[in-house]
Amino acid sequence: MNNALLASTNTPADGDGGLNGHILTVAEVAHFLRVPKSTVYKLARLGQIPASKIGKHWRFLRSDLQHWMETRSNGQ
Repeated sequence: MNNALLASTNTPADGDGGLNGHILTVAEVAHFLRVPKSTVYKLARLGQIPASKIGKHWRFLRSDLQHWMETRSNGQ
């Protein structure tokens, strides 16, 4: 994975000490998951990936995505 993305997702930008995790955009999630942005939009729209829609923009918590990936890789 890109070290710059790792660094940006490990540093809370909102100053909450990491309690709520870092908020990612569709482009950042697509890069993180190594899939096209259209796949991220589809997964979010279908409720298959943890996401929140703010107006017409999707946002994702890094911690939710990491937990989602861990549970999928564990077969749960």
